[in-house]
Amino acid sequence: MEYINYLLLFFIFLFLPFVCGGIIRKIRAMAQGRMGPPVLQNYFDFIRLWGKTPIDGPYSGFYASSAPISVFLIGIFIYSISVFEWIPLLLLPFFLTLQRVFLIGYAMETGSSFGGLGTSREILLSITSEPILILSILVSQSKIHVDFHWLGLALGTLFLGSFLVSILAELSKPPFDDPRTHLELTMVHEAMLLEASGRTLAFFEGANQLKIATFFVILNRIGLEHTNFLQLSKYHEVVANLIVLFGSLALSVLIGYWEAISVRRKWIWIPEVMGMTFLFLLVLGTLVKL
Repeated sequence: MEYINYLLLFFIFLFLPFVCGGIIRKIRAMAQGRMGPPVLQNYFDFIRLWGKTPIDGPYSGFYASSAPISVFLIGIFIYSISVFEWIPLLLLPFFLTLQRVFLIGYAMETGSSFGGLGTSREILLSITSEPILILSILVSQSKIHVDFHWLGLALGTLFLGSFLVSILAELSKPPFDDPRTHLELTMVHEAMLLEASGRTLAFFEGANQLKIATFFVILNRIGLEHTNFLQLSKYHEVVANLIVLFGSLALSVLIGYWEAISVRRKWIWIPEVMGMTFLFLLVLGTLVKL
């Protein structure tokens, strides 16, 4: 059974980055009455871009050459932590910050005014969402266990729903960002990558797909950390990983539909809602511990 668990973990590690982002695009298109691209279109785009030589701008330098591969490698590193849990999950926010430093450095070095616009918004989202991420991981990895009854389910749902808010901010999803609208009005991730092309763009887009899968896995891991009903099963590790796999696919469907029906809100609204979410998680975690 241990070998089956290891095989399942490797399958999750190799499978989810290829399909999670594709499922989001497919569900969003279907919810809007369109056929949409294939689920593996992101993988096809990565292969296509990989074969093209990047064209750097006149102001490109150190970050233009080092940031893409650094962001991609850190993305693989972070994703491996979320899947295999070979080091504490609490270290994830610090590596996410390191990845963001390289991405912001690239956007600022290329000299695009839109890159600066996207950078400022990326920093705003990061300083409001990462405290929620750290608090969620701290609460989930404490000695707290929620019993599997109606009150435990209610508290767990509220907790995971609040954590999902920070995930939407980290992934630049509505209501925090909407890549379907005009560039000068919105966009975070896309604005920072306007000067990227070829293999450089492939690295950045690959890192973005890894980030999506990472947060979906983390959300499922944290949900399982709060419950103890799986401990009664002889094969609880295999069952937990199966829940992580299918839960991540279900989250992809949910986020895809959410993108189709929601819109971006004003940026002045973001610090308020993220601050209220942090306070809510803080009070909720205290109540659960008491």
